[in-house]
Amino acid sequence: MTAKTRVLVLFLIDITIIWFSIVTSYLFRFTNHIPQEYVVQMIVFGVISTVAFGGSLVYFGLYRRMWQYASIGEIISVLKAIVVGAVISYSVAFFILPQRVPLSIEVRSVETILLLVGGVRFIWRVFRNDRISNKDTEIHTLIVGAGDCGILIAREMMGPSFAHTRLVGFIDDSSDKYHLTILGVPVLGNRYDIPRIVKEKEIHEIIIAMPSVSKTEISEIINLSKATGAKLKIIPALNDLIAGKISVKKLRDVSVEDLLGREPIVADMNSILGYVHNKTVLVTGAGGSIGSELCRQISPFAPDKLLILGHGENSIYTIEMELRKSFPYLNIVTIIADVQDRTRLMDIFQSHKPQVVFHAAAHKHVPLMERNPSEAIKNNVFGTRNVADCADKYGAERFVLISSDKAVNPTSVMGATKRIAEMYVQSLNVTSPTKFSAVRFGNVLGSRGSVIPAFKQQIAAGGPVTVTHPEMVRYFMTIPEAVQLVIQSGSFAKGGEVFVLDMGEPVKILTLAEDLITLSGYEPYKDIDITFSGIREGEKLYEELLTDEENLGSTQHDRIFIGRPNVISQSQMELEFKRLERVIAEDGEAIREVINQIVPMQPVIQAAIS
Repeated sequence: MTAKTRVLVLFLIDITIIWFSIVTSYLFRFTNHIPQEYVVQMIVFGVISTVAFGGSLVYFGLYRRMWQYASIGEIISVLKAIVVGAVISYSVAFFILPQRVPLSIEVRSVETILLLVGGVRFIWRVFRNDRISNKDTEIHTLIVGAGDCGILIAREMMGPSFAHTRLVGFIDDSSDKYHLTILGVPVLGNRYDIPRIVKEKEIHEIIIAMPSVSKTEISEIINLSKATGAKLKIIPALNDLIAGKISVKKLRDVSVEDLLGREPIVADMNSILGYVHNKTVLVTGAGGSIGSELCRQISPFAPDKLLILGHGENSIYTIEMELRKSFPYLNIVTIIADVQDRTRLMDIFQSHKPQVVFHAAAHKHVPLMERNPSEAIKNNVFGTRNVADCADKYGAERFVLISSDKAVNPTSVMGATKRIAEMYVQSLNVTSPTKFSAVRFGNVLGSRGSVIPAFKQQIAAGGPVTVTHPEMVRYFMTIPEAVQLVIQSGSFAKGGEVFVLDMGEPVKILTLAEDLITLSGYEPYKDIDITFSGIREGEKLYEELLTDEENLGSTQHDRIFIGRPNVISQSQMELEFKRLERVIAEDGEAIREVINQIVPMQPVIQAAIS
């Protein structure tokens, strides 16, 4: 039925209701026998009422509304339209008709019109909702959290726009709410009852509506829910909702990041402001995952100038457009350059005189660097030396090297080159007025080199998901979390430190793959298989955050620690660099031999796959 047809049918029903109400009112008034003189009055009054009520219904928009979405607002509109129509019809009849229409007829007809006009529309709503909700596509939903947020979500989901969704119940840890009903929906139990309730009630979707609870609690609820096979959705944390209203539109799928259960970082904003605000800040590798996030988090501190430097023009253009939209008054300078080009870097430093340097440019892919060791040396070692030397020569106040946990007892060329880079900036710190430091952390979720994008692609393709080894573990952080701690570390630098970030508990890669499959709505090993490829060249089963000679010290921040290794003299480092320069064009084995003399590389333990 088209919209025009529905309006016409509804209008004809309303006209019928008006005439039915007036005729029955006269019949009741005269006990089923209407005197002849009142028959003419009834017909004229019927015509007047048809015009008055019809016009009023049109004026108040009752034919422009979608009655499957009817609520209190529609009830008020019906009431207004009927009252106005009644006043107009009775007033006109009073002046036109020679005999006054009995007041009892007017009152009874208005009551009947109000009841039937409103009733027809709400019967239409019930009919539409029942017709839709009885379809096979009905989604049984469970809301975890019977607080204000959960109730708001429930209220919105009861609207006709969610007719395919049936809210089965609430979950809440408060024993006072157990067995109570909220908006007609029962509270079925606490978080530990989720697996049982999902099975008993055939739940398809679980919504976690607890934005104010800790990340640890959210992680526990997710872990209890993920094994049920139901699709998981979550309301973002409370600080993400400050600017907006809590709504079903804010719901998002549960992500692997939610499973980490890590609490939000509390940064010392004043200390960061002190060394970034009104300064010229340079970020190398600004188009990468870490570099671009550094730019996002530095920008709110209003540096005098933000230099975003990268080798890839597309990635630099992307972050530039994002920053210019978010921070229109920020002085942004985009620079396309290679950190291996020493002359170009010297021109940049001479022109802009950066006071704070975050060096994120690096090759990070372990197997690729094993196969291309000369490129790892040129970019990670010589590139770092170029940027650090320029920072020293042109008077930068601080230099922060983004390092890696793979630099600790390295088994790979990539890890060894990052350790050499750490050693160089530490040696330079001894004689330079610039405060050189490095920040070491593990894998970041969502970066280009992370396993997460690879797993998602494999899941989208129907599997299998490839894991190198069932016992492989890694430390993980989110990109914003890691970068916030990097910036905070810069404020603590006195010179020569290697800051180590608290990475939390290590995560099994196999568990990560299983969780990602589950969160994607599939069952591991049944819908999506997992296969093992074996440890790749240069990889470890587990990563470390400290070398044997480093002593871990604390900082003012409970998530940042300091490792103080033995520092090699600058003259010794220069000698080692000359040896690297001599073999850079030779084969991989010659390069590895020199690297091994600078940083002894550990043999990779090739554990068997059971």
